[in-house]
Amino acid sequence: MTTNHDDTDDGTDGQRDDRDRTASTPGGGEAPEPEPIEPAAPAEFGLVQAWWGGGKGKTTAAMGMGFRAAGHGYRVHMLQFMKGGADSVEGVRGEYNAIAAVPGFTYENAGHYGWHGLLDGSADDEHEAKATAAFDRAEALVAAAGEADLTAPFPLDGDPEDGVHMLILDELLYAADRGLVEPGSVVRLVESKPEGLELVLTGSHDEPDYLDGVADLITNVRKVAHPFDDGQRARRGTEY
Repeated sequence: MTTNHDDTDDGTDGQRDDRDRTASTPGGGEAPEPEPIEPAAPAEFGLVQAWWGGGKGKTTAAMGMGFRAAGHGYRVHMLQFMKGGADSVEGVRGEYNAIAAVPGFTYENAGHYGWHGLLDGSADDEHEAKATAAFDRAEALVAAAGEADLTAPFPLDGDPEDGVHMLILDELLYAADRGLVEPGSVVRLVESKPEGLELVLTGSHDEPDYLDGVADLITNVRKVAHPFDDGQRARRGTEY
């Protein structure tokens, strides 16, 4: 006795499995195409991030998140402490050119020439004055965000004083490490931020333990090897 039973595999089940696996990937399994950047508001912002350590990449990581957020149409602003330039760094850093080319991402630099505590011709009292002024500016930007509706889009060319979704305070932790800003003031600034503001702090080779229980994300960028230790100066396109 024979039965009509077809064991032939036409491959459709395998194709369906492949489609199921790729359905939730970026582009649904296809290379995603870029989209125009339009003003938008994040649904899940509001954390405090701290990036510290002796390794390279703290500012790079913060700016990477800034570019990612700006790519979604969120308003991002970066305020830099301490980075006023040095003889090994040219006047215009590469990130400034890149930020200027991206809608919704702005920056300002409040640094003094050289590095605090080093015999590089810079005046330490000027470093302190610049850091104090930058911290005042940071407080004003956080307060402005508190007055804004962070659940709404902002104009991509709007003033950061009208509100931002992500605020990057680059090298603030370094300024606190050098005693130019009080760590307690940093904690109070963090605690004063509005619920929907994503606040990103970078800097310091020493652990900012004053942020324990205050910051939601604390990352130690650990140095294993660094070319600076062998005398390599800052390189255009990697360090500035």
